[in-house]
Amino acid sequence: MLPKLVCEFLGTFWLVLGGCGSAVLAGAFPQFGIGFLGVALAFGLTVVTGAYAFGPVSGGHFNPAVSIGLWAGGRFPGRDLPTYIIAQVAGAVVAAGVLYIIATGKPGFELGRFAANGYGEHSPGGYSIASSLLTEIVMTFLFLMVILGSTHQRAPVGFAGLAIGFALTLIHLISIPVTATSVNPARSTGPALFVGGWALAQLWAFWVAPIIGALAGGWLYKGVLEFRAEPDISGRHPTRPAA
Repeated sequence: MLPKLVCEFLGTFWLVLGGCGSAVLAGAFPQFGIGFLGVALAFGLTVVTGAYAFGPVSGGHFNPAVSIGLWAGGRFPGRDLPTYIIAQVAGAVVAAGVLYIIATGKPGFELGRFAANGYGEHSPGGYSIASSLLTEIVMTFLFLMVILGSTHQRAPVGFAGLAIGFALTLIHLISIPVTATSVNPARSTGPALFVGGWALAQLWAFWVAPIIGALAGGWLYKGVLEFRAEPDISGRHPTRPAA
């Protein structure tokens, strides 16, 4: 189990450092800022690269909502949920800490939103709590659909990482203006701990909504779309000695 937890820690660390780091450090860099498109691509690229680097060991979840959705879809054992989620949140918090140290090395740096997710007055586009919750539920639901479908036995082998990364990019292109895009409670937790105040007060939404969407996606896929048992998405299994 330890190798799997290390990979979940590292994969989530990479996602938060790469995705949130692009938003904080490069998103609005004078004259050469990467903007929403660049930030969306950064999140997608972290998942693509992380899936191929760490997925063979742990399954490449990097997201508590994904782990919960895979459990709901019958593709991940419930007994492993607590340790996976702890490793994911720890990776996100450490990544946010590293990003904070890097960002504060610039004279005159102001923390601002520090890539934290928010609704209402803290939504990038001023969207209401209802709009924000609905966005996070629907985006996470569809994210689980892509994950479960692309890892199906009948899906083309070796392309799941690309499909999942492209899906996360598209999700960000749609929802950055609404909530700054979570669909990942660990990703939301890391920056919120450093912003404090409003970010911590609103953090509940970015746990509840993605988990609801993930559960709905997992249950629907298992109950309606999946017609036979599929392999779990929990990485490698211990080698069994020959009989």
